[in-house]
Amino acid sequence: MGTLSSLHWIVLFFSGVLFVPPVWRILQRTGFSGAWALVALIPIVNILLLWVFAFSRWPREQQGEA
Repeated sequence: MGTLSSLHWIVLFFSGVLFVPPVWRILQRTGFSGAWALVALIPIVNILLLWVFAFSRWPREQQGEA
């Protein structure tokens, strides 16, 4: 196995910088904590997270019913 170069870490950092802020805003607008966006950086977990958020009741929907 080879080692990871500094270019790899730079690309990884910038992809995270581009990915996290929009996910954070979307989660906040649906009523969830924006901190869940950090969990979305973990491979496989991000796919599970999408399924959980897609099929759960959003806090904003629950506020509208009250």
